[in-house]
Amino acid sequence: MKHFIFFLTGIVLLFGKLSAQNARYDSTLAKRLSADDYGMRIYTFVLLKSGKVNNLSKELTDSIFRGHMDNINQLEKEGQLIIAGPFGKNEYGYRGLFVINETDISKVKEMLNADPAISSGVLDAEIINWYGSAAIPIYLDFHSKIWKEMP
Repeated sequence: MKHFIFFLTGIVLLFGKLSAQNARYDSTLAKRLSADDYGMRIYTFVLLKSGKVNNLSKELTDSIFRGHMDNINQLEKEGQLIIAGPFGKNEYGYRGLFVINETDISKVKEMLNADPAISSGVLDAEIINWYGSAAIPIYLDFHSKIWKEMP
């Protein structure tokens, strides 16, 4: 009887482990996307907030934000910027977010220093590592097929 209980326990554990495996798992894709065993990886999340500089002329503000958009487009072209977008009006001063394809925060700070909205103080950036799906970068392949006008 004791051996039978061990046998049943082994079968239950084996089937439990097998049922937790993903039949659609693609090891080549997981490796290309730097996925861990859970299909996740580390990115850097950047929260953009209103900065201390806000008394600029319309012309200067427009120029700074044109440079901000140019920097966004450049980082996306380089494969560094995975997600970017503004927030709606809110009482927290939150303006937008970036998800950057880099884990080294010092490198992210260097990238952000090239953004005139951040370097001028119009926007402040809070930077933190974030654990998310490793498949996030491949949505950009589809996004490039659905927009009609470049912002």
